[in-house]
Amino acid sequence: MIVVIGGGPAGRIASMRLAVAGKEVTLFELGKIGGQCLHAGCMPVCALNDVARFLNTARRFQDLGIIGSVPVIDFPAALKEMGAVQKKITSILDHETKEAGVEIVYGKEARLEGRNVLVNGENIAAEAVIAATGSRPNIPECGGLDNEGVYNPHSIWSIKRLPKRIVIVGGGVMAAEFAYLFHAFGSDVSVICRSGFLKGLDPHLRKIALKELSGVTILENTEICSVDGNKKVRGVTVTSGRSQSAIEADSVLLTTGLVPRSEMLNGLRKGPAGEIIVDDHMSTSVKGVYACGDVTGPPCLTPVARHQGVVAADNILGIKRKMDYRFIPQSINLTNELAFCGEAGPKDLKIAIPGPAGPGTFWSVLSGDTGLAKLTADADTGAISGIACAGPGGGLITGYMAFLMQKNFSVNEFDNFIEVHPSTDGVYGLAKYTSEILGKRNST
Repeated sequence: MIVVIGGGPAGRIASMRLAVAGKEVTLFELGKIGGQCLHAGCMPVCALNDVARFLNTARRFQDLGIIGSVPVIDFPAALKEMGAVQKKITSILDHETKEAGVEIVYGKEARLEGRNVLVNGENIAAEAVIAATGSRPNIPECGGLDNEGVYNPHSIWSIKRLPKRIVIVGGGVMAAEFAYLFHAFGSDVSVICRSGFLKGLDPHLRKIALKELSGVTILENTEICSVDGNKKVRGVTVTSGRSQSAIEADSVLLTTGLVPRSEMLNGLRKGPAGEIIVDDHMSTSVKGVYACGDVTGPPCLTPVARHQGVVAADNILGIKRKMDYRFIPQSINLTNELAFCGEAGPKDLKIAIPGPAGPGTFWSVLSGDTGLAKLTADADTGAISGIACAGPGGGLITGYMAFLMQKNFSVNEFDNFIEVHPSTDGVYGLAKYTSEILGKRNST
């Protein structure tokens, strides 16, 4: 029997792959199947992003005089209906996993002591083990975190009412997405960033993100000193340089990253943050024990976790497979999907154009908000090295382009590509244009 610990994206996919291959697999899940992605991350953020985009689109139509009024969100109702959808998805994942032949044991935490699997003190014999215990929110050291009204990305979904004023601590993707949601819903939003806001993002995409968050107060190079209040949040105290100031708020959301949940995994080599150290085959320091997903550390992305699960499962099955971390597509969901992949070299050709008008961007033409297509390519070979895309379908486009980059696709190979029209995607046309430019350069 093979034991899988954790039923998030990594563990679930690994267990199904093993079971379909004929292995006896037992999956131990302490909570609900689907992991952080379904219950506290990607899915609930996407759910509320749909509502936020709907409201912002209604505001645009009102500004144009097309509609007379903008609806008001019933925030508790949105959370309730979102929960109903999550419950249905959970049941589907449970059925799908069991149909693949996996035995799921709920409500019991499996622990590792080196090669030994312990469940309620009982030693479970296992041919191999996959540890996929995920991650949890990183909580910074700060006074006042025990006040009512302080949340993290896991607990925010228990909020009872829409905050009037919310302070979001963090400067990354989670901070940006939550800021967009709460501002769209009508909250006064302030973001506190210890360094820069979205500092590693492509500068073109960062500019678009700042425009889409134009109603949000963003304080960079600012540290939170304390959450103020007597049992209930009434604000935060922050420092910037040598100055100290207070910000009024009734809620505080901590989006300061994730840390691995590895405290139940002992006898394995770990990194400084508690992440399980693995090789390219997802093997740990203990023979026969594999690890995958967030418990192995960044980038903490659902598609990466799934693929790591596949790699771990295949190696258990005797299929030699390595994890390839090149060209991993990522996205930030605001009004547009701000997606990116790859990294330009110093001599690469870089070209960026506005996104075309199409479904979801036609009414944004006059305000210049149709998004972006950006591509970088090797100036000699035309091999695509990077992409940045902002638009309604930016994430989908970037995912496929990332795959082509893995395969060393060149812009020259798009000469005969025929795209769907109308579309908000300018990437493929840009690839053709880049090919023409390189052709002219190399012919002179």
